[in-house]
Amino acid sequence: MKSATMKFPIQLLATGSTACALSSSVRNDACTSLTSAYGANYTIVNTTLVQAGEFKLDGLDSTNSLTFCRVISKMPYGINSTINFEVWLPESTSYSGRYLSVGNGGFAGTIDYSSMLANLNTGFAVGGCDAGHPESENGPSKPGGYVPFLNSRAETLAWLRDSIAMFTVPARQLTTRFHQRAPKKMYYSGCSTGGAQGYALAQYHPDIFDGIFAGSAGNWYSHLILSFLWNGVQANKPGAFLDQAALNYTRDAVVKHCDKIDGMEDGVIDDPTKCDFSIDSLLCHDGQDPVSNNVTVCLNLTQIETVKAIYTGPGKDVYPGFAKGSESEWLVQEAELYEAYAVPILQNLVFKNLSYDYTTFDWERDVAVVDEVAGPLITAISPRLDAYKSKGGKLIATQGWADPYNAPFWPMDQHNEAKAIYGEKELNEFWRLFMVPGGGHCGPATSYPQVPGTWHALDALIPWVEKEAAPTYVLATNPADGSNTTRKLCPYPRHAVYEGGDNNHYIAYDCQ
Repeated sequence: MKSATMKFPIQLLATGSTACALSSSVRNDACTSLTSAYGANYTIVNTTLVQAGEFKLDGLDSTNSLTFCRVISKMPYGINSTINFEVWLPESTSYSGRYLSVGNGGFAGTIDYSSMLANLNTGFAVGGCDAGHPESENGPSKPGGYVPFLNSRAETLAWLRDSIAMFTVPARQLTTRFHQRAPKKMYYSGCSTGGAQGYALAQYHPDIFDGIFAGSAGNWYSHLILSFLWNGVQANKPGAFLDQAALNYTRDAVVKHCDKIDGMEDGVIDDPTKCDFSIDSLLCHDGQDPVSNNVTVCLNLTQIETVKAIYTGPGKDVYPGFAKGSESEWLVQEAELYEAYAVPILQNLVFKNLSYDYTTFDWERDVAVVDEVAGPLITAISPRLDAYKSKGGKLIATQGWADPYNAPFWPMDQHNEAKAIYGEKELNEFWRLFMVPGGGHCGPATSYPQVPGTWHALDALIPWVEKEAAPTYVLATNPADGSNTTRKLCPYPRHAVYEGGDNNHYIAYDCQ
């Protein structure tokens, strides 16, 4: 069996208190008794009662406001693979009666303790896993790097599609045993890779969760990497690369032209599909230098072609392009993502050749190879979620218009496919998408610090699941600039329209 070694970046802080020794002893007995809760397919490694304030995550100021039982477990699967997972069980007086699993990011390999901690502190029993492989199996994310988990069919399937479902079954059992009653509702929350895992749960494992939040979802992962490849190759042609100054210059020109189309001048384009800015207007005149006195003043022809290529994407049937107003976030597309994700997946999973030259990818022929080999393993894009709908499940998705990873038009395209099947009214009864003007990847975009970057999707999801109170908006708060600005995120295709009053307060807007 492969090593189940995990990194636990925490410190347990000594309290020295004996005032609650008796009650702590009772709770500790309930916690330690879980060590005998061996299931047929998982093993308890350790249980620890963690008092309020004792758990501190490296790099964060937050800690646990609730006392909880920390259960560290492992689950073998496949031939020689292991899911490492944890379940955190809050003391009964603070427990909401709800269970929540958190997802992963990127190539996974670690447990998302930060998300677990945040949700524990609101009363959830919460669980998380490493997606079926340790971080050491991610390999060097660069061309020519061997990535072990991508060379294992079982581990590749576990990464996006199956690991959350697999560990959640024993996590629910442990929650039921500790609290002596089953959770009243089961929830999932994940973003990026975690968003893809959320769609996979609704499609492949519809019976487990009552409510799913899927943010910035890379659920068409086999084609998301082709978007990375397309943008990286285009930008790295001779003379085509746009540095951050050129990207900022482009974004500023676009926003200046289209900011007011929503009737509010706030430095953000509410609906980039309505922006008619022509990138050709930024083309340098004959003999003009793109940079003057260290300031970008225009773009050369190859840079203009790069911008157009990223706007367009590799093609409608492959992956859509990026939105106007997101240009200042593109550096990661030009410089990192294609080598960190696209090339390793093509070399390890698709072509099984670490010497494969990604610059020779044939866009007419090789997309079908990607679909055949990788599609069944790392995608969850069905617009038909009949089983999840029939169960009464609810799905909330969010997507930032200025997301530097995911082209924002893909979630809209998938949602429109679903609407063509169910009709808008029926679709809105169980699945809603919320687009975020100026929003980034799973939170704020660096170039839009005035945009509220915390999206309270679970606060909208819980009453929808438990009271059939469908969300008319998702509240957005906490912009990076430290202001008190709040906004309504509206269910697609609606937009927030200013109705009067304080334009920095969400109450001044109506979804229309």
